[in-house]
Amino acid sequence: MASIPSQGKYKNLRACLLCSIVQHPTDFKKNGCPNCEEIMQMKGSTDRISVCTTTYFDGIIAVVDPESSWVARWQRTSKYVRGMYAVRVKGRVPEDVEAELESRSIKYRPRDQTDQD
Repeated sequence: MASIPSQGKYKNLRACLLCSIVQHPTDFKKNGCPNCEEIMQMKGSTDRISVCTTTYFDGIIAVVDPESSWVARWQRTSKYVRGMYAVRVKGRVPEDVEAELESRSIKYRPRDQTDQD
């Protein structure tokens, strides 16, 4: 489960470019991404955090019960952990991540809402 950032740290929050979870950079460094660490490999790496997350995102939603939340289904986060998620994230994952997703036959959908179903 991801932690809910404390009030004083909002301006430093970053959103994962793949799953859109919003966390403080120290949480990404300590634990990696709770949804896609296997692919993003951010744990312990400031460099990976800077290329795999962004500060450019719009809106935050709290997902408490991902499997039964219609908002989580709409945001494509229903299979992810409970936590805070950005509504829209600006940017794309690095090329190595796109290549890894392709090798696993996973279609990459940018989180900027340009690729709507």
